[in-house]
Amino acid sequence: MPVPRVLCVAEKPAIAKAVAQHLSGGAMQTLHIRGNQYVKNYVFEFNFGNPWGTCAVTMTSVIGHLTSLDFQRQYKGWLSCPPGALFEAPLHEGVDSDKTAIANNIQEQAKFCQALFIWTDCDREGEHIGSEVRKQAKEGNRRIVVKRARFSNTERAHVLSAARALIELDDLQANAVAARIELDLRIGAAFTRLQTLQLKPLSDTLAETIISYGSCQFPTLGFVVDRYLRVKNFKPENFWGIKVMHVRDKIKVNFLWRRVHLFDRAAVTVMLERCLMAKKAKVIKVNQKPTSKWRPLPLTTVDLQMMGSRYLRIDSQTIMKVAEALYTKGFISYPRTETDQFDKGIDLKKLVEKQLPDNNWGQYARGLLDGGFRTPRSGRHNDQAHPPIHPICWVSPTALSANEKKVYEFVVRRFLACCSEDAKGQTSEVEIQYGDEFFHAKGLIVLERNYLDVYVYDKWESSQQLPDFRMGEQFEPSEAKIFDGKTTPPNYLTEPELIGLMDANGIGTDATMAEHIAKVKDRHYVAVNSRGTGRNAVKELIPTRLGIALVEGYDNVVTGLPDSPSLSKPFLRKEMELRMREICAGAKSRQQVVQESLEMYREVFIHTQRRINLLKSAVRKYLVEGATS
Repeated sequence: MPVPRVLCVAEKPAIAKAVAQHLSGGAMQTLHIRGNQYVKNYVFEFNFGNPWGTCAVTMTSVIGHLTSLDFQRQYKGWLSCPPGALFEAPLHEGVDSDKTAIANNIQEQAKFCQALFIWTDCDREGEHIGSEVRKQAKEGNRRIVVKRARFSNTERAHVLSAARALIELDDLQANAVAARIELDLRIGAAFTRLQTLQLKPLSDTLAETIISYGSCQFPTLGFVVDRYLRVKNFKPENFWGIKVMHVRDKIKVNFLWRRVHLFDRAAVTVMLERCLMAKKAKVIKVNQKPTSKWRPLPLTTVDLQMMGSRYLRIDSQTIMKVAEALYTKGFISYPRTETDQFDKGIDLKKLVEKQLPDNNWGQYARGLLDGGFRTPRSGRHNDQAHPPIHPICWVSPTALSANEKKVYEFVVRRFLACCSEDAKGQTSEVEIQYGDEFFHAKGLIVLERNYLDVYVYDKWESSQQLPDFRMGEQFEPSEAKIFDGKTTPPNYLTEPELIGLMDANGIGTDATMAEHIAKVKDRHYVAVNSRGTGRNAVKELIPTRLGIALVEGYDNVVTGLPDSPSLSKPFLRKEMELRMREICAGAKSRQQVVQESLEMYREVFIHTQRRINLLKSAVRKYLVEGATS
């Protein structure tokens, strides 16, 4: 009886090679394919268990998406049709010209195979790429049986387990991606053509510019502009407060006013006078209690981007590229995940043990294995596809680039911190009544640093210990006086803050947020400005004149129109993202969501066409009049 033949297809050449090495035990034949230097065919035998048994395997890959969606030729010219016609113009899906050789390879190999096993990434995008692979395989062999491997890293035991527990391709997730691709194309092209054709003649600076629109880019830009305007329109106000200080046992204790400060100097003066008339303050509360600083939750993609931007000084797009490279090399788990809880089946101690060789945190890992290990906290999110981001093996720093070293170290330290005890401390608090006013002082002593010893990104320091105060005692404060100050504006938006806003408002996915931020920079809607030096250096996001003009213009377009949100606000895109989830849940079809979402944006498009002069006025204000003022 002949051995069944199986075609396995991964999403990237490096993943195909890693999986093939594990399945073949290194005993494989490597064949080059015609027309692409990166994709290889790896030939070997492997026992997949029931019902497949031992099979002759050809392992190959794609390089991301095989196909792309575009308008038919008669609609592709800038002046070929009114921009609004793109909401329903016929579309064509075809294999990208630079992917033809890869598609042909899949078709050719499928002719001789009984089954196709898909090894694309286990997320929405991976399911859609898997459906593209399936389509090409069916072109070569209509009867081929299709399954997919579910995996989150390329560690050997994990790969072998995935190969013997094959599942069905998730067509609902693939349909959600197909819907998003069509919507992004139609909406993006319609608004891009409209605003480019209408706005280019207004300024020489726009003459050679494509003023692109994206349904995630514009809300992202809107967040940046909103903060910028809050800073620019800020008017400082004077305030006054009462400062009370007392020296006891050679320790200066500064008591904070419950009211913090007021904007009425005369009122504060009267309140201070009443305090001074009372002469003595009375202790009305003395409290000492243990406290803890919680270790972090397991690492998600959004956390990796936010924390990485803040502490590693690397922009979010670069962080994701580096994390993807570390995953492809088998050093960390899949870096695109919303899950912040580990399944009980994962042997976390074994992963800790793999970090013992490291010179920086190996001793800490030893301490965890010698009794310090604690089960990680569980967050509220589980995408049912991937575990939290964690290290798969130990890697020598010499094997990593500078950025790879930073990101890998962060992932490891975060993982070890998750498996540690919370930091322990003791707080002391004293509250006094002085006249009619109330003041308090707090102190902290850190008793056990625990996870802080490995997670160097968190700070929790002991403050000055409070001297003894007795409940009910009275004393005359050493000093009581008025202090003054001015309110300060907020800072410009930073990338970690922007990612937090995007996540909270449903703009993009954990996998695409970094791309949207990079896009508004590339389009010159947003610039990056450095503030501060050394460890205090911060990169701020500042909108350009064009960025401000677009946001103000679109806000003006919908002013006075009920139930018509601006394109610069997150509401339309958030609604679209929620509808994608309905496709994934089987509650709505792809066609239904596409039509509903197009109607939402078509309404705003029509308003924009009718009130285009408001958008033009904003552009003139900032790029013509503002440029000369």
